[in-house]
Amino acid sequence: MEGHNSYDEITPEIIRLAKLSEEAGVIDTELFTKYDVKRGLRDLNGKGVLAGLTNISDVRATKMVDGKSVPCDGRLFYRGYEVNDLVAGFSRDNRFGYEEVTYLLLFNKLPTREELAEFEKLLIFYRSLPTSFVRDIIMKAPSKDMMNTLARSILTLYSYDDRADDVSLPNVLRQCLQLISLCPMLTIYGYQAYSHYHDGNSLYIHQPLTEGSMAENILHILRPDSSYTPLEARILDICMILHMEHGGGNNSSFTTHVVTSSLTDTYSVMAAAIGSLKGPRHGGANIKVIQMFEDMKAEVKDWADEDEVANYLQRLLNKDAFDHAGLIYGVGHAVYSKSDPRAIVLKSFVEKLSEEKGLHEEFELYNLVEKLAPKVISGERQMYKGVSVNVDFYSGFVYKMLGLPTELFTPIFAIARMVGWSAHRMEELANNGKIIRPAYKSICTDRDYVPLSER
Repeated sequence: MEGHNSYDEITPEIIRLAKLSEEAGVIDTELFTKYDVKRGLRDLNGKGVLAGLTNISDVRATKMVDGKSVPCDGRLFYRGYEVNDLVAGFSRDNRFGYEEVTYLLLFNKLPTREELAEFEKLLIFYRSLPTSFVRDIIMKAPSKDMMNTLARSILTLYSYDDRADDVSLPNVLRQCLQLISLCPMLTIYGYQAYSHYHDGNSLYIHQPLTEGSMAENILHILRPDSSYTPLEARILDICMILHMEHGGGNNSSFTTHVVTSSLTDTYSVMAAAIGSLKGPRHGGANIKVIQMFEDMKAEVKDWADEDEVANYLQRLLNKDAFDHAGLIYGVGHAVYSKSDPRAIVLKSFVEKLSEEKGLHEEFELYNLVEKLAPKVISGERQMYKGVSVNVDFYSGFVYKMLGLPTELFTPIFAIARMVGWSAHRMEELANNGKIIRPAYKSICTDRDYVPLSER
């Protein structure tokens, strides 16, 4: 096009056409009520519309009292086992739990010692990328967004798989196990390449560990000296377990079911799920929490002063602080009201890590915000259910203490959730259901065609 300067330039013509597109897309909100449309697949109380059945996990935030559903402390179950019991079990034995919980989610049983050992060997075996993949794919045209890097790398792996389109369960399981094992390398190598070529930092491409847990391998390939403390590896292991799975109704897991139902390949399904998780309404919340706290630490003189901290939170809600969005990030959840069990499990380990890192004062600030935020919110806004901190409230602080760059916060979520997505893909295929195709009601009016010369 003559006069065209840049592919990413937003020209006046694009702005004009976008305005037309916006006007064409706006639908009268009263029509959604008229036709009883569940916007966002939720009812007026925010409860999700029942769209399927799953045997993988369960999120519970209410209980029946005198025939009525009332909010209760949140509980999260993986294959019928409460998550805090799983964490307590392997923590009591002073061992890592990621591989064990992965086995549970995929196969609906806790492994024996022998089964777990064999499964761990299988995951380690699949840590190997195709020959020259790092040089030919990851090192070329590195992206500043690691979620895009991960999705692109996964889609490219399709070309290296002679059985890429085979949707038989054994083949899909093989593909899923490979992706579960490869995601850390795809993501962290991608970050190292970007950090080198765009930021001028030294380039580190460590070979993956040939033994050890997923968490240990991540810290090994991420850090220049490959060193980490036992507590650092343990808490990363727990973070990943808590992010592994969260029911079939969350956006990315539902995406997995929808795209799988078309019988497309595993690589396309996982790339679609990653695209969903990348969205700031889904997977990017912990970055916002960290940024909010950095602003808070600069604005609040006395971190232990309840009135000063509460005043800052009030300013957040009034759009007078941080990003002026009117939100206290990390507080509130679509399902949980009284408490998020993942945040409760994580908090005790966060405190231990803050002591090891000399950041206990900062931990106490988080603790104070957790105490004050629900009071500030309920005093300002009408709530149909309770509000509490969610897992993102503390996970970003963990990743910061572990020295993870913010570019990897959401990818670490994706690395963990690859297990849940794999379980949901297998479940969708095992049930051989119909393609998922919800209904949209058209409100178009019929019009007669007008010849070009008469418009």
